[in-house]
This record gives sequence, structure tokens and C-alpha cells, in this order.
Amino acid sequence: MKFSLHIKNMVCPRCVESVEQIFNDLGIVIIEIQLGRVLIHEMISSSQKEILVERLVKKGFQLLDDKHTKLISNIKSILIQHIHFQDQLSSSNYSTILSESLNYEYSYLSRLFSSVEGQTIERFILAQKIEKVKELLTYDELTIAEIAYQLHYSSPAHLSSQFKRITGMSPSTFKKIQNQERRFLDEL
Repeated sequence: MKFSLHIKNMVCPRCVESVEQIFNDLGIVIIEIQLGRVLIHEMISSSQKEILVERLVKKGFQLLDDKHTKLISNIKSILIQHIHFQDQLSSSNYSTILSESLNYEYSYLSRLFSSVEGQTIERFILAQKIEKVKELLTYDELTIAEIAYQLHYSSPAHLSSQFKRITGMSPSTFKKIQNQERRFLDEL
């Protein structure tokens, strides 16, 4: 029999490694692990669960029990995975990706997310995309036009206007500030 445990704040490959290490340290055999979810062979005892919860909390994670909380965590994990950890973003829109991945109507997911998180899924997506833009600008390997294309913006101007609305500065200003803030250690 398989049991699924949902873990909040597990949003990157290092998080997966950290959670996996916690489970290994406790001797809990993992069948599969992915962002926000761990599949195990057998149900853990209440004493194991207590220790697991304590160790997860120490590392900034949370074991989820509530159905709605799990669903919100899954929504976030799916979006973060698609925006930050894929070489190319899917051409499908996010409502389709979420509906197909979670087997719920998007309108239900959207209402639930808004009521629990106090923001819309669209605002969450926008915030994640802006963070990805910041990351790509910091690397200084792509032009604004290439970043806009990679993140499926309709144009570089659209990306720039959203970036300015969220951060209060243009992408080029952000790029200049980032370059000024970073200095070589021997220049300090």
C-alpha cells in the first residue's frame, strides 16, 4: 500500500534533497519524492510523525493534513515547477496545466486559492515570473526580448511594464543596480 504525504514550502530541488534526508534519517522508506509530495510504502506511527513534523519545521517545511491546504500547496508547487525549473515554459496556459494536473475545474481552484491565500492565482504567477525575470537579468545572458519570449510575454514592452509595476523600476535599471551592488572581494 502507498501513502502520500504533502509538505508545504518544498519548492526547489534543494528542498527535495533536504526533505529526503529527513526521511532517510528517520528510516522512512520513500517510493517517490517530488515538489510538495512524498510517497511512502507504509503509514508512519504517531511517534514517527511527531519527530518528522519537528524536523520538517526546523528546516522551514510543514506537513500538511488539511485537504484544501494540500491543494493550495500543490497549485504553488506546479506553478513554481513550470516557471522556475523548466527549460522552456509550456505553451499551454496555466489554468489548463493546473486543471489537468489536479483534476479540478480551474474556477474551483481559483476561488479556493484566492480565499485561502488572499491573492489570485494570476498574481501569484506574476510574482513568480517577475522573480524569474530578476534571476535571468542577474545572469546577464539574455536580452529583455529573449527573456520576454522565454517567459511567454506578448512583447518586451509588456514584460517591462509589468516588471516596473511590480518592482518600481525598469528591467534595465534593475540590471544596472544589480551590477553596481556586486563587487569582487578584492575590491572591498
